[in-house]
This record gives sequence, C-alpha cells and structure tokens, in this order.
Amino acid sequence: MLNQNQTPLLNALKANAARPHAPFYTPGHKQGEGISQPLADLFGTKIFRADLTELADLDNLFTPQGVIQEAQQLAAEAFGASQTWFLVNGSTCGIEAAILATCGTGDKIILPRNVHSSAIAGLILSGAIPIFLNPEYDPVLDIAHSITPSAVQFALQQHPDAKAVLTVYPTYYGVCGDLSAIANITHQYNIPLLVDEAHGAHFAFHPELPTPALAAGADLTVQSIHKVLGAMTQASMLHVQGNRIDCDRISKALQLVQSTSPSYLLLASLDAARQQMALYGKMLMSRTLELANEARTKISQIPGLSILEIPSPAYKGGFVALDETRLTITVSGLGLTGFEADEILDEKFAVTAEFASLQHLTLIISLGNTPTDIKQLVQGFITLAKEYRRTNLTLKSHLWQDFVNTLSPALHFSPREAFFAVSEILPLIQTSDRICAEIVCPYPPGIPVLMPGEIITKPVLDYLQQIQAMGGFISGSADTTLKTLKVVK
Repeated sequence: MLNQNQTPLLNALKANAARPHAPFYTPGHKQGEGISQPLADLFGTKIFRADLTELADLDNLFTPQGVIQEAQQLAAEAFGASQTWFLVNGSTCGIEAAILATCGTGDKIILPRNVHSSAIAGLILSGAIPIFLNPEYDPVLDIAHSITPSAVQFALQQHPDAKAVLTVYPTYYGVCGDLSAIANITHQYNIPLLVDEAHGAHFAFHPELPTPALAAGADLTVQSIHKVLGAMTQASMLHVQGNRIDCDRISKALQLVQSTSPSYLLLASLDAARQQMALYGKMLMSRTLELANEARTKISQIPGLSILEIPSPAYKGGFVALDETRLTITVSGLGLTGFEADEILDEKFAVTAEFASLQHLTLIISLGNTPTDIKQLVQGFITLAKEYRRTNLTLKSHLWQDFVNTLSPALHFSPREAFFAVSEILPLIQTSDRICAEIVCPYPPGIPVLMPGEIITKPVLDYLQQIQAMGGFISGSADTTLKTLKVVK
C-alpha cells in the first residue's frame, strides 16, 4: 500500500515555484513577471509562479522517472489500475491513444453509434474500420442508452477478427449498461475492452455509485477527472489493467496526441484530486449523493416535471445502473422544450445546466456543489413550473429513432481515407449521395450524424435541418450554419 496522503508532484511544483532564481527558460512570462495586467487582475499573480516547464525536479510526462511517475503510481492504486497515465489534453487524447494502441490501418473495432467524436478522431488517426452498434433506445423519453451484451456478442460473431471493443460507460445521462457481461463476451475473443468512462471517475469511491469500469472487467478506461472530481478543466487519466493492452504502445500513442509542453498546473491538479479522493472520497461522495437525492426528491414532486430513474425491470443490458449524482429532468410536461427551460433558468434564476436537449435538462451534481446550490436549483424549477408553463408545445417525438433511420448502411471509405481525400465544399442541397469528408455532430443528441467516409442521403440532410429548426446547433463541420458541407471530390 502506498501512502495516499502524499502529493509528490504538487509538492515539487510548490517548491520550484517558491525557489528564488533567475529564469532563462520557457514560458516567456517568467513566473508571472511578464503577464498582462488584465490577466493578473483576474487570476492574481501567485498561480503564474507555478506555471513552469520540465525542470529537473519536475520530471517529464513522456518519460516519467520522478515525481510524475510517483504521482501516477499513487493514482493507479487509488483508482484500481495496474498502470495510470496523466492526460493534459483531456479524455479526448486518451480515447484517441486507446484506439491507436489497439488498432492499425484496416483493423476493425466494435463501438456504439452514440460514441463521442474523439473516437471518430481515433478512427481517422489510426485508419481503423468501425463496426457500429446501435445502443438501446427509450422511445418514451427519446434517450439512447448503452449497447447491450447481446449486440456485442452478435457483432463479434460476425466480425471475429475485430481488434477491440469500445463502449461508453456511463452515458451523458448517467446511464450504465451491463459492462461486466460485455467484458466477459469481449474477453472470450481475447481482445481488450476499452471504456470511455469520462463521466465516471467518481465511481470508485462510494458503494452506492455504479461499479467502476475496471472493477467490471475493462482492460482500459479513460476518465475526465475534471468533469466530476476536483482537477482543473482538461485534466484526465488513462488507466490499464491486465495483459491485453500493450502499455508501451499506449505511451507512444500518447506522445502523438499530447502536448510536448504539458501544463504542470493541470498535472498537479490531478495529483491533488487523487489525494483528495483517496483520503476523503467516500465522505465527499456521501455528501454529494445526499445533495443529489434531495434535489431528485423535491424536483420530482413538482407538477409537470419528472426525473430519469432506472427502469423496472431494467432494459436488456442497456440500462442496468444509474449514476444518482446525474439528474436528467424532463420538462416537456410544462409545455417547454429543454432549450427554453435552460435559457429561462440561466437568465432568470442563475441556474445553469450541463446540457439541454429537446425534452430534457441534464444536471451534474458533484463534490463542488453546496446546499445553497440545491436550494437555488429547486426554487428555480418551482418558479419555472408556476410562472412559465405553456400548453401549446408540440414536440417531434422519437428523435433518436429518426436519427437511426437516417444512418448510412455502411462506409464507402474508411474515416481516414475520406478525411485525407481531396475534397470540395458544396451547397447543402447539392451534397445528397456524395461522400462526406467531415464530422457533422448536431446537438441534440450530440452524436455524429455524418463522419468522413459515409454517404450523405436526403433523410440525413432533412434530419439535420430539423435539428436546426428545433433550436439545436451543429458542431464539427466547417460551416456550422449548415449551408454547405465538405465532401470527397
């Protein structure tokens, strides 16, 4: 057992920030001396003294042999891994590295269609061929959950040469599929299970939370420590266990997708967040769950509102557990869209949600929230229900089903081939039956509808325009107004 009270990287950074010396190295502001006054007024000057580079005492992220290595070993023990890597380019680079380390050009990887866009980037970088699975769908709430064990089993029977399976656990809504069963099936083919656990870094620290991915049998998991724990934004971790992952390939892949000038502020925040959870995680998560349950109970009693709960009986492996710190509130019973409710709550009551969709608002309650926050949240919804209720809302139902119906049946090119192909930009109405050369990701549902290599169809174009008409927006593409699309020439 390691001494989890230690913070080797944080301590080294503190000592170097306080050491009197003449700095003739990057960064150019030289411990804050050259920082602009507006920036100093906002942040103060102390933080810039710790904005240092790879000095001798601070170790090197790509070849750690000192305090970074010690901090990563402490994190591995705290999160239940055999080896951990600190990430300063967010979970995005971790997902990309996971795919790069397990798949090469032409290799197949099985993954859900509601995967994060970082996985698409991983496909482009690696040249891997995606075998997409549709996740389980709730037609009442119009929410996609997890892929099921049976879907993974069928895909592996059809593609026994696949090199890896990747899944999302939990989803953005806090929904967890049957990861243990998926791990067992994947391991029957002696290939690794990769998990995008960006929103589940807190699972390891309280028994009332869902089973952590590693404990459920994942070979590799990527966690955004900044999303639900106490690290700074962009600070994440990649964890590995077992022998199905080549750790040297992970290290080399991370060198391709991480900055060679990593922020020690981010790295130190990972060290500190790990110590905080290792020492006080259960207490902090108990308090967080209490706050979440208070909000859940009070909001669910407001007429016109309902909160996502685990179904009884649960779906067939696509929804077996729920992160109770994640609240997805259905507001359509008030005659409001999620977008409208989000705008009202933010502007009128200073309550800001994580994510709005057509029918819902999704909220993250974490260790940083307070009883005052919960009181303000509940009061905001009470007033919303009393003063802003409407009766004339007509919602387009089964949005996810519409999305699935628009999907191209197969890739014409691999994502990598299409991404690097000669392309041209055409008006939207001229792109039907052409091959897409960019990622097109509408919110909602926040899932790529088009990716490089897929054939653009008229139903896809109609669907994207429908999302825009409902108040959604488009990301990933060069033209976010969707007047044009980039296609293979």
